[in-house]
Amino acid sequence: MSKAAEAIEVEATSTDLQSLEEKIYKTIELLKAAREAKSTADRDVKRLRQQLEDREDEHERLRSELVTLRKEREEVRTKVEKMLKQIELLTAAESEA
Repeated sequence: MSKAAEAIEVEATSTDLQSLEEKIYKTIELLKAAREAKSTADRDVKRLRQQLEDREDEHERLRSELVTLRKEREEVRTKVEKMLKQIELLTAAESEA
């Protein structure tokens, strides 16, 4: 092989090696970016799960409070109806007298 051919082959090998090196560095950067994105996504998932759990707790608390308020409302309604009946009876008795 001539010196010129050897030089071309060495240059081609060097170019291939540089190209491979660039591809490896790009792959490393992509891997770093993917790991960072995964880490961010994991943090987001953890935060969102906590928010969901908090909302579920709040929902359960509000549901329980609603049930209690409805019971209280029904008790108040019953008492008011009894008082109205007593008032009716009193006014009816006064009208008859």
